[in-house]
Amino acid sequence: MSSDETKQRITALRGRWQREWDDILLLDPDYLESYARLSMVPHGSSALDPATKELVLLALSAAATHLHVPGIRLQLAGALHEGATPGEVMETIELTTGLGMHAMLTAVPLLREVLDEEGLRSGPAEPTELQTRLREEFVAGRGYWDEMWTDVLEFDPEFFAAFTEFSSHPWRTGTLEPKVREFIYIAFDSAATHMFASGLKMHLRRALGFGATTDELLEVIELASLIGFHGAEVAVPLLRHEMKKRSS
Repeated sequence: MSSDETKQRITALRGRWQREWDDILLLDPDYLESYARLSMVPHGSSALDPATKELVLLALSAAATHLHVPGIRLQLAGALHEGATPGEVMETIELTTGLGMHAMLTAVPLLREVLDEEGLRSGPAEPTELQTRLREEFVAGRGYWDEMWTDVLEFDPEFFAAFTEFSSHPWRTGTLEPKVREFIYIAFDSAATHMFASGLKMHLRRALGFGATTDELLEVIELASLIGFHGAEVAVPLLRHEMKKRSS
């Protein structure tokens, strides 16, 4: 089969062609077609509507642990093409920036453990009025509390309060369905570049509480599993560039 025929098959399969695939097509068309078939499992599913799919993919590409610029460009255009509003796209980006807090959620409990082991901490103090109020405000605004927040609140209530204000902004002002917001968190928490298991489990549970189905959740996770191919989309054009330099 010629390269043109393979390109037509993949375009028909996926519904579009990405210029990042040109060099992969030249070097290993069978590999590219196998990826196209893999990607069609979630892309061919109807559990998520097309706009939500694009927003999930945008969150995966724009996550601080990934920052896949070609994907960001593609999904920004794709989301708007599928009917997402600029506000919904902006809301997705805002939700994705919350990933940075996972440094605190991972490191501060370890700091507490080390302080306990070194005898530098005698245990949690009684919550202050400020800490109690901040916890109540978090629950009122976000609808839940998870124990992974407890250490952050104890050690630095000022930072906790500022982050609560920051991360709650899209929940106060946005228009996405609550379950779709949870899809955004699930996507980057399950991605190979992050794998934040404690947050993932919590957001899976919350998504179910907001009415998400098992098929929807599986589709989000399957979309997240595709980011490994971004390595080929970035590296193969560089390989082709080096090959051209050496042959000239």
